[in-house]
Amino acid sequence: MTDVAHVIVAALAAALDVDPARVVPGASLYDDLGADSLAVMEVLGALEDELGIDLPASTAFALQLRTAGDVITAFRARSQP
Repeated sequence: MTDVAHVIVAALAAALDVDPARVVPGASLYDDLGADSLAVMEVLGALEDELGIDLPASTAFALQLRTAGDVITAFRARSQP
């Protein structure tokens, strides 16, 4: 995992109060990690601040992120120069 992925895994685990070992790319934010849409929006905002990477500011975009891997991919895609 890259540094961005490590930061995301740690943030998701802390925000959702789960063991970081459960935060794998295929883990559903909702079904496997117990998130609700508000928790996802909050952790995305915190990650944007921490990583200095902006995601599209829409609920529709956030709701498309279904897995931990989706979150990692979204931030990686926007961190490239």
